[in-house]
Amino acid sequence: MTFAIVRTGGKQYKVAEGQTLRIEKVPVKEGDVLDMDVLLVADGEGKAVQIGQPVLTGAKVTARVVSHGVGDKVSVVKYKPKTRYKRRVGHRQPETMVKIEKIA
Repeated sequence: MTFAIVRTGGKQYKVAEGQTLRIEKVPVKEGDVLDMDVLLVADGEGKAVQIGQPVLTGAKVTARVVSHGVGDKVSVVKYKPKTRYKRRVGHRQPETMVKIEKIA
């Protein structure tokens, strides 16, 4: 099974064809196609590996945007004893769900 390492939103992901993936939010409409920077392409056995420096030229990973949304809530709590100080803040990171269509 062929897989690739792609970079988007400051993070790297290992992807394969047909996989769905949550990435940082990208300004692309639902149903549109998204091309990602490819860092590495390999077959599942590790015999044919191509590594970019830093990006692999000629390689392309095509993904279709499925939906936009927000991730799970992360709670941040600040507390200082003996001073009656306590703060609680929640955060939900915006994200995009994509489906990997083709690794070329």
